[in-house]
Amino acid sequence: MVVTQENVAVNGSRRLSPQEIADVLRERIRVGDLRAGDRLPTQAELADEFGVERGAVRQALRALQDDGLLTDVTKGSPPRIAEPASSGPEEPQPTMVGLAPRLTAAFSVPHVRIDAACLTAESLIPALAEPLRLIHGGQLKPARIDVRILLPSRDISLAFPVPVDGRGDDDPVHQRWLAMRNAQGHVLRHNLQTLRSHGIDVSITFRALPFTPPVKLYLLNGQEALMAYYMVTRREESTDTGTLDMYDVLGTESLLFSFEKAAGQRDAAFVEESQKWFDALWETITTDLTLS
Repeated sequence: MVVTQENVAVNGSRRLSPQEIADVLRERIRVGDLRAGDRLPTQAELADEFGVERGAVRQALRALQDDGLLTDVTKGSPPRIAEPASSGPEEPQPTMVGLAPRLTAAFSVPHVRIDAACLTAESLIPALAEPLRLIHGGQLKPARIDVRILLPSRDISLAFPVPVDGRGDDDPVHQRWLAMRNAQGHVLRHNLQTLRSHGIDVSITFRALPFTPPVKLYLLNGQEALMAYYMVTRREESTDTGTLDMYDVLGTESLLFSFEKAAGQRDAAFVEESQKWFDALWETITTDLTLS
């Protein structure tokens, strides 16, 4: 007879560690012995099965909850096996690819809340095309849409984009960025306001950041946070007045990382802290932004 870890623990030769208990339960979930929605045995029953104290069982259950495999881990009723995550890309994808399906899913609720902190609205405009198409086509019908956008102030010295040779009295790189910020903001506002023709209550507000955001952040309905790093690179761009040699970012190509409240304790903490960070900026050091 092959002696398993469980047999060893029950026979008293060695007590399993919380990690080993978690690994046994994780394997049962993987092979389907425990299915989504099933309740685990009580902590007392698990402690008896594995020959350990209840404290070791509680540590194992918390580890499984942190991994998003359990829900309702409390001192009361036994926890349930969590539903497998059904949204968000398994692997990070470029912002242009990953943002659109997440926004479409976010627009399926009655009250849509989108918060974004970014350098421009370059990624938001194409990503919103599909949910807007579905609303105009009647497939989606939210009752209310609230969108808040944080963009850098026109009056600050941006960390990027900047000329490679440094700023002068007339900074064409800054003027190019400002024109993009304003034009894209106007397009975003117009596209969302067209939804009012369907009886949807739409609010879109911009505020100005006093610094250059090092990352782009999207918060969807308070349930999901999407974040991508702005990767700075040197590039050239031809204009009517010459070639701009600058340090810039290619935001649409930045890998987008998804964090969901339903995915576990660590993801939930990231979403909650990101929302607090955004709200604090919105209510304190940011200022009114005019798209002109």
